Amino acid sequence: MSSTVSTPRGILSPTRLGSYGSPDAGSSGSFTPLESDFSDGDETELHSVSWNQDYGCFAAGTSNGFRIYNCEPFKETFRRDLKSGGFRIVEMLFRCNILVLVGGGDNSQYPPNKVMIWDDHQSRCIGEFSFRSEIRAVKLRRDRIVVVLEHKIYVYSFMDLKLLHQIETLSNPRGLCCLSHHQSTSVLACPGLQRGQVRIEHFGLIMTKLINAHDSHIACFTLTMDGLLLATASTKGTLIRIFNTMDGTRLQEVRRGVDRADIYSIALSPNVQWLAASSDKGTVHIFSLRVRGVGMDLSTHSNAAQGPSLFHQNSSNSLEPLISPNTGANSSSSLSFMKGVLPKYFSSEWSFAQFHLPEDTQFITAFGSQNTVIIVGLDGSFYRCSFDPVNGGEMLQQEYVRFLKTDSRPR
Repeated sequence: MSSTVSTPRGILSPTRLGSYGSPDAGSSGSFTPLESDFSDGDETELHSVSWNQDYGCFAAGTSNGFRIYNCEPFKETFRRDLKSGGFRIVEMLFRCNILVLVGGGDNSQYPPNKVMIWDDHQSRCIGEFSFRSEIRAVKLRRDRIVVVLEHKIYVYSFMDLKLLHQIETLSNPRGLCCLSHHQSTSVLACPGLQRGQVRIEHFGLIMTKLINAHDSHIACFTLTMDGLLLATASTKGTLIRIFNTMDGTRLQEVRRGVDRADIYSIALSPNVQWLAASSDKGTVHIFSLRVRGVGMDLSTHSNAAQGPSLFHQNSSNSLEPLISPNTGANSSSSLSFMKGVLPKYFSSEWSFAQFHLPEDTQFITAFGSQNTVIIVGLDGSFYRCSFDPVNGGEMLQQEYVRFLKTDSRPR
């Protein structure tokens, strides 16, 4: 599979951090002359929703363009509505002026095999990649652009768009790929070449680790911000597993349920104390984790100079640095004392807290501040829910917004 790269004016500058303006900030950030005003009518369809790298914002790709929303407090930050169609993939780079766009939809004039790197301050495309097949996903970090095709992944330098790596994968129609976002670690997770296998690339260490995570095909996974822990789910959708990406050791396993389910999203809290998962069953589950973080809470922007020590700390054969002595707060079967005698089901760790949503609607989840979970749906809904970190149980809905209309109302 070949690709074509073009850059109108040389080197990109994704480190230039600019704040997104308000929707009425003027023409300085528009797709001139393609921009057109559309009302929030029924003609606007939602193609995709995706978090930025710190989960503080999300991007919505629509049939008419794209929109960017802040999560806390909830607010539409800006939008671009186009006459020429919409986007199936919209990826932010933290909160800077650079976005990556891939077209999609019946009415879109933007092809699904082309990546456009858009600078919203300059109001123009500053680079693009063209491929011979449909793009399944694009992932960003400050120094890399990763383009995911069904059978191959391309890793480029963000500064000069130079191709750095090519990775062959098993058929990957979901576009599964995840990156670390701490500046002192450079980790990529993607499907391997075997069913149920996840490939981990530690680019900084020039090390590849293959983790046989499940017997079934991989459906969803995520990394911690530093890339040292991996959470996975298979197409069976009953179990979620946590792995150490340095040596591939399984650290914990939790059970979502007994029936098969399509896992849409897995999220890890910044302190790695909690895991959230959403599925087509309409329930967001929160699990208590017994794995420890690696000595820093990235949400507080800790000193990056501590980074190199993380590899040394977690690369030993001992699992003690990663497993907490706390037994966790997840519920388990009353027959769990007979572990090893009864089927594995009876010794499973079940979810600690739950929130119920409409079934068969795709939702993505992330952790907010102060024991809250943020949930965004492809039906145009935004939820903020809180959970009791001591007693668990049913989560409390704190906020609901129908964000395509941006009107807050009771559920």
